[in-house]
Amino acid sequence: MNEYDSDRLVESLAGSHGYRAIDRPEDADVLLLNTCSVREKSEEKLYSQLGRWRPWKHSNPDLLIGVGGCVASQEGEAILKKAPYVDFIFGPQTYHRVSELIDQTVSTRKPRIDISFPEIEKFDCLPPRQVDGPRAFVSIMEGCSKYCSFCVVPYTRGEEYSRPFDSVITEIYELAEQGVREVTLLGQNVNAYQTVNHRGEAIDFATLLRYVNEIEGIGRIRYTTSHPLEFTDELARAHGELPSLAKHLHLPVQSGSDKILARMKRHYTRKDYLQIIENVRSYCPQISISSDFIVGFPGETAHDFRQTMDLIDEVEFDHSFSFLYSKRPGTPAALLQDETSEEEKKERLYELQARINSFAVAVSDAMVNTVQSVLVDGVSRRRDSQVCGRTENNRVVNFDGPETWQGQFVDVRITAAMPNSLRGIAQSHHQSQEIVSN
Repeated sequence: MNEYDSDRLVESLAGSHGYRAIDRPEDADVLLLNTCSVREKSEEKLYSQLGRWRPWKHSNPDLLIGVGGCVASQEGEAILKKAPYVDFIFGPQTYHRVSELIDQTVSTRKPRIDISFPEIEKFDCLPPRQVDGPRAFVSIMEGCSKYCSFCVVPYTRGEEYSRPFDSVITEIYELAEQGVREVTLLGQNVNAYQTVNHRGEAIDFATLLRYVNEIEGIGRIRYTTSHPLEFTDELARAHGELPSLAKHLHLPVQSGSDKILARMKRHYTRKDYLQIIENVRSYCPQISISSDFIVGFPGETAHDFRQTMDLIDEVEFDHSFSFLYSKRPGTPAALLQDETSEEEKKERLYELQARINSFAVAVSDAMVNTVQSVLVDGVSRRRDSQVCGRTENNRVVNFDGPETWQGQFVDVRITAAMPNSLRGIAQSHHQSQEIVSN
């Protein structure tokens, strides 16, 4: 989501002020920090970076420094108290107003703050997308209304709201015309998407996927991040029926213990989660499953952790984003008592990551001698004579082929599984051209 926001911010400033992104921050006229506050240490990183920029501002008073994103939304004026040389502060829902904030800062010589939640306005104000490459993110809804006890997102990004259906479809259609072949639909709780089309018909997330599947040129659809509460049977069925929908599902579970799930205010049980996985696999048996885990949540006992490990063994997750619990300011979980040592938590995290990694290795090994559809991203980092791309389950594959294949789907026979990637031999284009490869 932050990557998408940053890209749109660059496009917006290019249109309004003719700015372009550069590689050397010391040469910039404007320095922007786009922040995330899902985990702790974000604030420390923010002030550390601002401290490094302070001498540049001192030697060049015309340099503009802006802080945006969720930490900006969370901290607000406190940023100016700690770093008074910051010129403007904007939230995740107001980055479309940065050009105005720049103009106001320059004309008044006073710092500006806009961390409001104007909902859909920013999508109406942003310029048309300009994408370089075959893959693109598309934000379809923002905010979250779940209020999990550990999460700061509802307080920094606001309540859930969905982009208008016609706006989303138009954006994806225009991306396809620019050569985009894979879209990742984004939302803090993406499967809560709920709106109406121009005829007033209700459109939920599964219905949206069916429309995106019909857009010519879009050969692969992904989405993140979903929540088990809104994972409908229609969405599960879509994974079995839509050719463009990747056979990969990222569905955060956070814990395998019902007690901890209740303390987290996730509003589902271990059994509920397992039923969703069973249902998805009934429609799409070959689907790859990844998840999110929080280890060491306040009150998590050794027994609770074992239940999480048992769940991992039952589902056989292919990948995970797993972290030690981070206390976030203003969240209910920040008030919970926690008696488990940091050392114990780290041991649990290491065990969990090792177990999931063993499943990921097994999945990669099982892909050897299979033929996978790979969307070519560009030239391989390993060798100029090779190209690289990703499989449906997000594995990077390197194989011999011309650079002209970028942006195309190629059938690749996997020949070897490496620790962080796969190797293969091209079999054929999806344009039915036979490829001879040694």
